[in-house]
Amino acid sequence: MQAKPFTPKKLPRKINYENMIQEITSAHRAIASLDASLNHLPNPKILGKTMQTKEAVLSSKIEGTHASLNEVLEHEAKVIIKDENKQEDINEITSYRDALNHGVQYLQTNQIDKKLIKKLHEILLRTERGKNKTPGNFREKQVYIGSFGASINEASFIPPEASQIDRLVENLEKYLNASSEKDSLVQVAVAHYQFEAIHPFLDGNGRVGRLLISLFLYKEKLLTHPFLYLSEFFEKNRQDYYALLSGASEVGDIESWVKFFLYALTVQADKAKQTSDEVLALHTKLKEEMPKMSSVYSYNLLDAIFIHPVFSTSSIRKDSKIKNNQTLFNLIDKFKKAGIVRLRQTAKKRNKIYIFDDLVEIINS
Repeated sequence: MQAKPFTPKKLPRKINYENMIQEITSAHRAIASLDASLNHLPNPKILGKTMQTKEAVLSSKIEGTHASLNEVLEHEAKVIIKDENKQEDINEITSYRDALNHGVQYLQTNQIDKKLIKKLHEILLRTERGKNKTPGNFREKQVYIGSFGASINEASFIPPEASQIDRLVENLEKYLNASSEKDSLVQVAVAHYQFEAIHPFLDGNGRVGRLLISLFLYKEKLLTHPFLYLSEFFEKNRQDYYALLSGASEVGDIESWVKFFLYALTVQADKAKQTSDEVLALHTKLKEEMPKMSSVYSYNLLDAIFIHPVFSTSSIRKDSKIKNNQTLFNLIDKFKKAGIVRLRQTAKKRNKIYIFDDLVEIINS
């Protein structure tokens, strides 16, 4: 006998706040501390792009990609990737980052809505692997989650029928933009569970769901810059992540899921604050060395290598705002002699690749 599709309860859900006051308080405190740290950065871009790339790498890794942060940074510095599978992994990762940036721009004038959710999916699945997964459209057939090769009767989870998706997403959209929940962090925790339970797309549901977390925190002005991401925590605690989502569906234990989510926010906010503080300290330290470079463009190049910690002269030119090639070459050479960047070992004399190791080490930690 085939198991029936599961339809999540309509939002809002009844939540027992008394059991999670400590978790809520800790999460809010950590996020506020992170926001204060981010506001001390002289230029959000010096942290933003690499943090976004790291999140894109980790969120995609949960779905099975194998490209590393360093490989993505090298690709963007014009290093040729010969492995087609690796290149496709990188394409998926950069699409994730593009989707996040689109969401940030969209929320300048709009709410989180069905149009945004579909657009995020369209951007994410614009790759070769995603073209047959109806990018930007809700699924029109039944799907199920289970081990490879398992039949629907052996599925670990069967999401709602396709005919229910529009109604359920409209309810989720209303919940995300209402003030029916007492606490916004509980609200996004419940919303993330609900989205994953609805499973509105043929593929990419996990990535879209994780994108919506960051965008919600930004929309609610809990963070001035959307630099708090949970994929790293979910990847490290993958079994608990899926088990607690399943528990919320199978036995209605939404509160254990919410507590786990709040703890994830606390851990990742604390870690992001540490990263922000270390990046700011490094930037401040190097800024004091810039007068030794004897160039009015030294500060430009300094900020640019924080945005592109692995770079070539062609990939760094736009953000450094140095139009003269010789001026750029000379300044990069000064940075190299000062030990700020190093030349990547390569047999090619042209298209040299430089690495800002101090920043790469901070971001990778």
